[in-house]
Amino acid sequence: MSSTPGHLHKCTDATFTPVKTTIHFSIADKVGALDECLAAIKAMNISLSRIESRPSKTADWDYDFFVDFDATSAEQVNAVSKSLEKLAKQVHVVGTGGVSGAAASAELPDSTPWFPRKMVDLDTFADKVLEMGEELDADHPGAKDAVYRARRAEITNIAKQYKTGQPIPHIEYTLIETETWATVFNKLITMFPSHACREHQYVFPLLIQNCGYGPNSIPQLDGVSKFLKDCTGFTLRPVMGLLTSRDFLNGLAFRVFHSTQYIRHHSKPLYTPEPDVCHELLGHVPLFANPDFADFSQEIGLASLGASDNDIERLATIYWFTVEFGICRQGDQLRAYGAGLLSSFGELEYCLSDKPEIRPFEPAKVAAQKYPITEYQPVYFVAESFKDAQMRVREFANSLARPFSVRYNAYTESIEILDSKEKLVRYAQSIKSDMLTLVDALQKM
Repeated sequence: MSSTPGHLHKCTDATFTPVKTTIHFSIADKVGALDECLAAIKAMNISLSRIESRPSKTADWDYDFFVDFDATSAEQVNAVSKSLEKLAKQVHVVGTGGVSGAAASAELPDSTPWFPRKMVDLDTFADKVLEMGEELDADHPGAKDAVYRARRAEITNIAKQYKTGQPIPHIEYTLIETETWATVFNKLITMFPSHACREHQYVFPLLIQNCGYGPNSIPQLDGVSKFLKDCTGFTLRPVMGLLTSRDFLNGLAFRVFHSTQYIRHHSKPLYTPEPDVCHELLGHVPLFANPDFADFSQEIGLASLGASDNDIERLATIYWFTVEFGICRQGDQLRAYGAGLLSSFGELEYCLSDKPEIRPFEPAKVAAQKYPITEYQPVYFVAESFKDAQMRVREFANSLARPFSVRYNAYTESIEILDSKEKLVRYAQSIKSDMLTLVDALQKM
């Protein structure tokens, strides 16, 4: 989950405190292949804290391996990589606390966790998905359905091959998948007028008109992503399964939302234990077409870049109680805007009843709130507006222990670290140019 796959990343830092580092490599299925790689690491007096193997998603190799260890110097990371390069293929550093990746920078503190600096850095997130789309728990409705599992594996493999800049692959959904979508779609659209926030209600007809939303077919991510790009600059990116909180939030900093393409099991169309294409398209997508909500979501993403593990957990909790399970005040009514609510008819009805506890949205308090993941939320937080929520998250982010500021450059689709006079002057000049344009427009009104 760092930079471009298939390349060995050189580290330039001279010294730094021990940080958890992950190296990914691929091998062919031959006797002793893994033993040779592990022996090479052991010869450097390095103790591994984790070894994870997965069947390779490409035909070139048989297995992919991820090994974790506490790196004590940049030279050590490079030495391990070079040693493995002689024995394995596709060796690259995919996660480390501030030393790996083409975008690693010597000006950051050594303890800073790695974060993407260019859009292309998101390409390797698929290498470290926590839970693949075809890996179903025993209590999943489709766990014992071999056909369904194979179909999920097919769709997740398509997501793995996706690279930045490519059209999102078209999925030919089956009749049974489309019927499942229709059941969910028809049920939810009866509730949106009375339960969804006005921004969701405004955008939804536009999705019907421009993106093929309707009960008879599942919209394609590529067309939906282009629509969002035109509206707010947000884009969708297919994902194999569950990402870490850090990687998922980091994507939002680039106005990228990682979306699944597979759908829930047809035996229980009104229930899903994990995000699926119904959740993404009916719950998340409409709000990403709203400029204020898009800005709010990106604000959480920008705050996550280089944040500590503890702060990532706090930001993920804020995301949970807003983007997933948020409600807002509109006039004298409460309305739902969280995707977890807007894609679940049961909790959508429950969240606006008198059963749960309602509290004001205060990020510091929200970040400390515990929440269940297998039942309806006992507590919801009310945002006065998306713009107000954005400002509150920005204030919260300023309190985090991160010794630098960042901004997203939409022209280069990259993250800039504001750590020098030259960068600040250039940033100020861009703001000045925008202000002159604003003044000119005001004078002509």
